[in-house]
Amino acid sequence: MAIEKPLYIPQGLKLRAEIFNGFAKEELIKTIIVTLVAGAIDALLFLFTQNTVITVVFMLVAVSGTVLMLTKDNNNISVVDQVGFLIKFRFGQKKYRY
Repeated sequence: MAIEKPLYIPQGLKLRAEIFNGFAKEELIKTIIVTLVAGAIDALLFLFTQNTVITVVFMLVAVSGTVLMLTKDNNNISVVDQVGFLIKFRFGQKKYRY
């Protein structure tokens, strides 16, 4: 009689150095790129509106939203990853119309 050993799948392994929990150098680079693009859009927005409150709020929302969407959870999946999975699943489905 064979002895059955349960399969152990560890969760939460950190394979890379993180700045804070779930946010590493790769996410920091993406955040910097989004910040630069949002800064350019924000400069144009300020030229048209001349309103500093709107431009400051726009930058705060852009940076904090990017950090929140790119931070990975304990399963090493972020919001952006989940949306990518949904899109991949949606276009991977076949439609058979009878």
